[in-house]
Amino acid sequence: MIKTLVLVTLLFLVSDTQILHSEEFSFDAPNHAHDSNVPFKTADTYEQALHIWKSPEDINAWIAANFSYDMARAIRLSETQRAKNEQFLIYPPFEFFKTRAGVCVDLSRFAVETLRRIDPKSNPNYLMIEFDPIQIAGNTLRFHWLASFKRDGKTYFFADSKRPGHIAGPYNDAQEFINEYAQYRGRKILAFRELGSYQKQRRTPAQKLQSSEKKS
Repeated sequence: MIKTLVLVTLLFLVSDTQILHSEEFSFDAPNHAHDSNVPFKTADTYEQALHIWKSPEDINAWIAANFSYDMARAIRLSETQRAKNEQFLIYPPFEFFKTRAGVCVDLSRFAVETLRRIDPKSNPNYLMIEFDPIQIAGNTLRFHWLASFKRDGKTYFFADSKRPGHIAGPYNDAQEFINEYAQYRGRKILAFRELGSYQKQRRTPAQKLQSSEKKS
């Protein structure tokens, strides 16, 4: 009897781990580990990187070779955990440069703020996507963040934790990208917003109307 209970428990734990692993990769974690062989402009410190990097491509190459997704942090930043009034700071760029690991909003903040320092004319911004929510280990996750920049009148998107090292574009606007991205992710997108900051902002009536229109 005891052996049977132990076997059932082990099978449950293995099954639970496999489900979590499957759900993890259906969310924002990359499908593959970073490729340390990708060439990039090396820097010992973040301040040094600001002097060496000149373009989105320089940031993107560093991300491709260095970024690791932190699934435990994604759970801590989920809606479920934040509803418990738990406070977690989004990594500032210099901290992210040291840790080289985080979640989508850490990565997008690193890309946007760094690009604003090295190439402000590219008009870096955030793209926040609201997916149909999923549950991972009992936690609700729905929001995803990327970075955007403009070049020659077109918009590009990068710093995507799902596919780090990839620059998507050019697009005429964010809606064009969203249509394509929903197909790539295989998930329903309920709404999206182009933002100047990752921090929570008071939404204007026009922004509320825009989101509700996309949900309908």
